Amino acid sequence: MINLSKKLLSIVGRTNARYKMVQGGDKILLGLSGGKDSLALAFVLKHMQNVTPEKFEFKAVTLSYGMGEDYAYLTKFCNEHGIEHEVIDSSIFEISKDKIRKNSSFCSFFSRMRRGYLYTYALNNGYNKLAIAHHLDDAAESFFMNFTYNGALRTLAPKYTAKNGIEVIRPFIFVRERALRENAVRNELFVIGDEACPAMRFDVKMPHARHETKQLLAQLESQNPKLFTSLRAAFENIHLDTFFAVKDDE
Repeated sequence: MINLSKKLLSIVGRTNARYKMVQGGDKILLGLSGGKDSLALAFVLKHMQNVTPEKFEFKAVTLSYGMGEDYAYLTKFCNEHGIEHEVIDSSIFEISKDKIRKNSSFCSFFSRMRRGYLYTYALNNGYNKLAIAHHLDDAAESFFMNFTYNGALRTLAPKYTAKNGIEVIRPFIFVRERALRENAVRNELFVIGDEACPAMRFDVKMPHARHETKQLLAQLESQNPKLFTSLRAAFENIHLDTFFAVKDDE
């Protein structure tokens, strides 16, 4: 196994205790992209599996977009560390050629398709939970992007149940991205980065909203080092009566 920091394990442990994400008898499907975040979550789940008295199952699956990706090395790596892994083939890339237009957004399309494949696999194979490696930086970026571009105050829930009954869990929701980056460097992990983004195959405008939001948050944090601590607290301290929403009985 790789060397997981005690701080990372402690944060995930407290998050799990609070939201009861991983419980005895669970059968968890992990969406493994091969990036630093999902790789770290695979090892954290394996650690939990080894040390917790309440037994649960989990399996890592990687979705192939049908772009000729070769994930044999990822399966080999997972097997070497006792992590069950499978590649799910899809035709998302081929389908997207008729859906993606020049200068159009593709991220939401690929995200919906990817989640749909994972849901289908989970339902067909008896998994009751889907683990996603979103972290606190993702939640903060999602919040800022939603109110800046979509006119909505929303972010990423630590745990929620999808309409199909699958429970989606985010064990890293209180973990900073830099901790996962440090984990990859410390353990010399080979990770998949932006070079695997399907956008590289399209004549489309590269997504700018998330990049600009990352830069904004970095600037704000440089001015206020406790920014993410405050954001985390704010996500749990919501005063609905101070907003403009009209109640049904009004």
